[in-house]
Amino acid sequence: MPAERFRVEVEGRKLELSNLDKVLFPAAGFTKGEVIDYYTRIAPVLLPHLADRALTRIRFPNGVDDKSFFEKNAPAATPDWVRVETLPAPGSTKGRETIDYVVADDLPTLVWLANLAALELHTPQWKVGEHPDMMVVDLDPGAPAALRQCCQVALLMRDRLADDGIDSYPKTSGKKGMQLCCPIAGTQDADDVSAYAKRIAQELEKAHPKLIVSKMAKNLRPGKIFIDWSQNNAAKTTVAPYSLRAQSVPSVSTPLTWDEVEAGAAGKRPATKPYTATDVLTRVEKQGDLLAPLLDGGPELPAGS
Repeated sequence: MPAERFRVEVEGRKLELSNLDKVLFPAAGFTKGEVIDYYTRIAPVLLPHLADRALTRIRFPNGVDDKSFFEKNAPAATPDWVRVETLPAPGSTKGRETIDYVVADDLPTLVWLANLAALELHTPQWKVGEHPDMMVVDLDPGAPAALRQCCQVALLMRDRLADDGIDSYPKTSGKKGMQLCCPIAGTQDADDVSAYAKRIAQELEKAHPKLIVSKMAKNLRPGKIFIDWSQNNAAKTTVAPYSLRAQSVPSVSTPLTWDEVEAGAAGKRPATKPYTATDVLTRVEKQGDLLAPLLDGGPELPAGS
C-alpha cells in the first residue's frame, strides 16, 4: 500500500510530507508527525544555531529502535531551493575530497529534513568559510559517574574559563552527558581552539584527578568525567542545541541555567533528568533561548604558555 502523502506549503516552499503516523520513538509512541511539529515549533530558537553551518544528520527511517545512518552529503532528491555548500572533507571515511553539505538556514529546509527522519542535527564549531566562533567541551561520564558529576565538572570548567575572560553556557547532550559552549572571536583556527581546550582540561585533571580525565583512553574513564576537548577539531561536529536525540523517549539537547547546573551538582533532580521535546518547548516559552549569547561573538582565546 503506498504511503499517504500530504502536500504542504512552508514559507512559500512546496513540500510533500509522508508517513506522518509512523512511530519513530516506540517507547513513547512519538510519531514522525510529532517530530515535524516539534522542529517547526522550536525553529525560532534552533535555526540561528544552525545558520551558515555545514549540517550532519543522523537519520532513523524506521525509528530509533532500528538502523540509522549518518548523512553529510545532500541526498539525491534535495530540492533546488535547499542551500548546499561544497566544502573540503578532511578525514573523510569514504576518501572524498569534498562533500555537498546541506545548510539549514530556514524553516522549509528544517521541515524537509524532519520529513526524512533526520532526528539528530550536528554542526561544527565554524560557519562556512570562517574560523571557529565557538569552543565546545564535551563532558562524558564514565559509569558509575553520571550527570551529577558532569554538573560538578561543568562548574569547575566555568570558573576556570572565567579566569581567562571566557563565558560558558551549559546544555545537556540529550543522552548521558553535557556540553559547555563558549562564544569566541572567530579569529583563531581550529588547532588553536583545540590546543586551548586541551590545556584547560589537563589543568583541571591535574587539580581533580579523582573526578576528571583528559586523555582519550576509555580504560581511564570509569567513575570519572572525560573532558573531550577534541570536539574543536575542524572535522568534528557536536549535537546542535534543541536537536532531538535517538533515545527511548524524544529527549533533546537542552540549554540549562547555571542555577540548574548547581542544583544538579548538589544531587537535586531537575538538572539531571532528560528533557523531552514537550519539556523543551515549555522551557523556551518561559525562558527564551538560554544560548542566545552564543550568537553575539566573544573574545580571543589566550595563547598557550
